[in-house]
Amino acid sequence: MNDKSLVGERLIGMSSGRPRSLNTYPVWRYLLIAIVLLIGLVYALPNLYQPDPALQIRLEAADTSMEADIGQQVDTLLEAAGLEKKSSTMDAGNYVVRMFNNEDQLRAKTVLTNGLADNSRQGHYVVALNRAPTTPEWLENLGASPMSYGLDLSGGVHFLLQVDMDKAVADRMQSEEANFRAIFREHEPRLRYIGNDWVDGSRLRIGFRNASDRDLARRALQAQYSEFTYVDRDVDANPGLIVTLSEQKIREIEDDAISQNRQSIKKRINELGVSEPQVQRLGRSRIVVDLPGVQDSAAAKRILNKFANLEFRLVATSDARSSQTESYAYEGQDVVIERRNIVTGDRVINAQQGYDPDTGLPQVSITLDSVGGSLMNGVTGKNIGNRMAILFKELIPRERILLNAAGEEERAFFTEEKKRLINVATIQGALGFRFRITGLGLGEARDLALLLRAGALKVPMYIVEERTVGASLGADNIKAGAQSMMLGLVLVLVFMIVYYKMFGLAANLALVANMTLLVAVMSLLGATLTLPGIAGIVLTIGMAVDANVLIFSRIREELKNNSPQQAIHLGFDRAFLTILDANITTFFVAIVLLAFGSGPIKGFAITLAIGILTSMFTAIMGTRAIINLIYGGRSIKKLAI
Repeated sequence: MNDKSLVGERLIGMSSGRPRSLNTYPVWRYLLIAIVLLIGLVYALPNLYQPDPALQIRLEAADTSMEADIGQQVDTLLEAAGLEKKSSTMDAGNYVVRMFNNEDQLRAKTVLTNGLADNSRQGHYVVALNRAPTTPEWLENLGASPMSYGLDLSGGVHFLLQVDMDKAVADRMQSEEANFRAIFREHEPRLRYIGNDWVDGSRLRIGFRNASDRDLARRALQAQYSEFTYVDRDVDANPGLIVTLSEQKIREIEDDAISQNRQSIKKRINELGVSEPQVQRLGRSRIVVDLPGVQDSAAAKRILNKFANLEFRLVATSDARSSQTESYAYEGQDVVIERRNIVTGDRVINAQQGYDPDTGLPQVSITLDSVGGSLMNGVTGKNIGNRMAILFKELIPRERILLNAAGEEERAFFTEEKKRLINVATIQGALGFRFRITGLGLGEARDLALLLRAGALKVPMYIVEERTVGASLGADNIKAGAQSMMLGLVLVLVFMIVYYKMFGLAANLALVANMTLLVAVMSLLGATLTLPGIAGIVLTIGMAVDANVLIFSRIREELKNNSPQQAIHLGFDRAFLTILDANITTFFVAIVLLAFGSGPIKGFAITLAIGILTSMFTAIMGTRAIINLIYGGRSIKKLAI
């Protein structure tokens, strides 16, 4: 070995005026790696403490105190059914009962739901499936918690909901129709239009008595509405105007409808007490809902897909125009009410089901927001002595099977609308922000209170796909996924030690560190582990080892022309760009899958993306730190690689 190679082997550069040996890290870098690994270990630890299957019991009315003997009631019901609980505790107003296994959890839910409904003196109890954490307190104080499991691992119900976008657009046009009529009535001179029903999908067909009124109407509308296009066209043999929404505005309406429906679904699920639900948008008009732990799909559908709302209207006077009124049956007679609403259920910020103290019948106590309260107060204050009606509106999603042109069966969805008056009363004084509604059955009052608290759906939805995963099947998936992951890990560890010897041992240590960091990051981010996510972890194991294989192969090549220390140094440096390029392109693919994929694809993408980042750290810095500790600064004549 010549003098030049000796210098290259022993020295890598200058630090504070002193030479530093080849293949050594400064102390701060070792400390940095150690601190990162220690933090990763702490936040990965909670995943060793699996949560207990549990039941969460609470009262539906948030302002009602739970019965003092709730624990005794629960124990009595469970003992009568031959079920043994693990423990129970009161937690933030909820009574939590831990069970020993998933089967007992499901049986206990049925027993407690039926039993508490019969014994309750304080109101309706909600019994929800839950997972009670077993993480030690010292880890919880550090903010460490285990990953949550997806539907395929924990069991539960999956729904794919189709949002009725045509209805969303039609409702918007219905609202604009009323605005247009007001503009025409207030215009000077007054514009004489004809017809009562103008809405035709995403356009309005407006007829006029003459062409002059039509031209004036077009100019008046164009001055206030830029999001419409206006075309002169005869309507029912009269001069007419076709007003159409722009594509951009239609997309805004659709985005708003699906956004509001998602928020309403989330609130409804929270009211049901479901633990860690997943509500995601899929494409332009669909929503995916995963409810882990829920096995009663009928109960979930009843709440999720129910479109119910209230409309408060004045009873019409005798001189009201027929085009501005509607008639409904109430207590054996027809009641004519105005089409115009005072307020709707959208203005409700709280609704609690209870009982009328005088009659003992079910009632719903309503609290309006500031705008709704002001509107209600203003209208009722001006109509003391007149009557006000409460209209209960329900849209029921239906489907039918039709034959297409090719003679094949296709599912067609439609909405059945039901409206009925539930209350008609004389206004005795100006109403404020709080009042009561009577005239409902117990179940109807309970559901209405829940739906009003959660917020009304913007437009109806249809369930186009439904799937239930049993709790036992979820446990089998966890077992199979863990076995596949462990088998892959063991095979990789054995291969690396046999083929690369001491370097393989360093790679294996880095690989274990990578798995620890991956689990820790997913736990910190609150990511949900799914079966495809386990596949992403298995792929990450292969990719992490692949980076080390590239490095070690490069070191072997460099050994042909360089000393061992130089070969190690050059092997890591020259393989870095290749590893970086490969991981960056794969990371971009993972981000695209995460952004545009559905539930299972997202589960795979998130573990793959996190795994790429952690493997880059452990395969480059981690492995090199171990190799440096073993070989750095030493005189080496031969490498075991």
